[in-house]
Amino acid sequence: MAVRWYQLVVNAHDLPSLARFWCQVLDWRVVYEAEEEIIIASAPDALPGICFVPVEERKTVNNRLHIDLTPDDQAAEVERLLALGARRADVGQGEDVTWTVLADPEGNEFCVLRPKKTLLD
Repeated sequence: MAVRWYQLVVNAHDLPSLARFWCQVLDWRVVYEAEEEIIIASAPDALPGICFVPVEERKTVNNRLHIDLTPDDQAAEVERLLALGARRADVGQGEDVTWTVLADPEGNEFCVLRPKKTLLD
């Protein structure tokens, strides 16, 4: 039996706002929108996607799962993401790491890595 990664589901307080943020981050688009979910992807037939679903409560603890991004220029990408509404986050990473931890507008942490070409870089 084969299996494929379909989507990552993210709890969100403000679905449209968070979906727009991640569309700008990833250069993706909204491929489906309803009151109870918004799905974004690079294209409707491209997997995986990210599905934002509503929750009443706001985020209060560190994520147990997060997204890692690997840009061509780490410093420029961090500045671009901060301008989009991300903020720097301290999850205990220390000062000597090669990645930058940011949080999206609802506080979900994600990392901006140095440039990488493979999963083993």
